[in-house]
Formats: sequence, C-alpha cells, structure tokens
Amino acid sequence: MAGDNTQTTSWKYYQYSPSLVAATIFVALFVLATVVHTYRLVRTKTWYFIPFAVGGVFETIGYVGRILSSEQTPNWTLGPYIIQSLFLLVAPALFAASIYMELGRIILVVDGESCSLVRRKWLTKIFVTGDVLSFFMQGAGGGIMASSTSTKNGEYIIIGGLAIQVLFFVFFIITAVVFHERIHRHPTQRSISIPWRKHQYTLYTTSILILIRSVFRVIEYVEGNAGFLLRHEYFLYIFDALLMWSTTLLFLVAYPGEVARLLVEKVREEETATGGVEYEMIARR
Repeated sequence: MAGDNTQTTSWKYYQYSPSLVAATIFVALFVLATVVHTYRLVRTKTWYFIPFAVGGVFETIGYVGRILSSEQTPNWTLGPYIIQSLFLLVAPALFAASIYMELGRIILVVDGESCSLVRRKWLTKIFVTGDVLSFFMQGAGGGIMASSTSTKNGEYIIIGGLAIQVLFFVFFIITAVVFHERIHRHPTQRSISIPWRKHQYTLYTTSILILIRSVFRVIEYVEGNAGFLLRHEYFLYIFDALLMWSTTLLFLVAYPGEVARLLVEKVREEETATGGVEYEMIARR
C-alpha cells in the first residue's frame, strides 16, 4: 500500500481469515442499535439524526460483507471485500454529521451563541461541509482501489479524506470545549434551567471515539496492506467496530430527541413575539 513499491504483486484482499463469529455479532449489534435509533428519531421527530441512523445501516452492511468474505476463505472475491471496505470506511462520517448538527442545536437551546467560537449560523455548515468532503474522498478512494490494478492513488485519497476528518473533529472538539467553558463562566438563564450538559458530555465522548477510530484508520492505510494492523483482524474490532457501536449506544442513553424537544419548546415560547413564519424558520434549522 502507501509507500510499498511491491503492492501490485503482493497485495491481497485479507492477510487473515475473516471471522464469521465476530462479523455476525456486530451485524446483530448494529441492527439492534439502528432499529432503536430509527424508531426513536421517528417518534421524537429528531430528523437531524437521520444521517446517524443511515450510518448504522452502513455499519450493518459492512459487517454483512465481512460475513460473505468469511464464507469464501481463502478464495475471496472482490464484491464482498469492497462492500465491507467502503461501508465501514464511510459510516463514521455519517455519525459525525449528526454530531455536528447537535452542537448547533444545543447552542441555540441555551441562548449561547455569544459563547461560541464559531457563529451558530456557520457552525453546522462548516463542519458538515468538511464531513461531506471527507465522506466523498474516502468513497472515491475506495472506488479507485476497487477499479484499478494499482491501489496507491486510491489509498492516498482515502488517507487525505481521513486526515480531513481528523482535523475537523479536533477543531470541533475545541469549539465545543470553548463554548462549554465560556457558558460556564457566563451562564444564560436557559443554560441554568434546562438539562443540556449530559448531551454536551455525550458529544465529547462520541467525538473522541470517532477521532480514535479515524486515527487508527489513517495509521492502517499508511502502514499498507502488509502492515501490522492489517495483518491482525482484532484491531479492526477493537478500534473500529467496538468504538462505533459504543457511539450508537451512548446516543441511546442520552438521546438527542430531548434537545429537539427543548428547541421546539423554546421556539414556541417565542412564537407570540416572532409570529408563525419565524417559528417555522427556526424550527427547521
């Protein structure tokens, strides 16, 4: 892979026999989490969390691909390999999109825009744009790897997409921490009276989990197909599967539907002064 001049002759789909048991366990875990997330987002009308649920679908499809590969050992074919590679690679970007949008809503709910490092109007746009760029770069890199006898260019594009994801996540965490520290020093009335902090801490925890996973993936692709990480399957399950499933679980414990409800309540309180049209505009943000 990257930096390996012999990759075109030594490259192969897997450096181990993919585990059927491990892949089946995580298919079951992600199916369960995704079904519950989908039910709750529909019931609470937390529409900005749709990308998160789609990310759960992608994770499920990715591990189904690994099940198919495990049944082909050692005569693997391209289809299942590409399914697991692409879907597991890009799923966290969908998780990240919803995480970015939740911070903007927390800031709005607590009247905390003056405490934000980035104006709330631009916060979601900036981070989601970076996330979309990362998503398409990783997808394009995976596509190039699938359609070319030389994987080097595809790997470089994937590494670039992952690097963008890491940089944006670091900036996001800094932005969230600065907002939290400022509103702690200069609290608003709403920040004192409503339960928003558990959602803020959930954002920190899940962001760090995705950041760790993205750094792991960068190292994995830099090492290449014959690297230590890609020769041992358990690293994938420790630093990707487990971390991403933990992310889905944490958002079930502190479900963002409460933030959506608090936002609707806030807007309704202001409806008399702003009028119905303004209510609709704010509620759709």
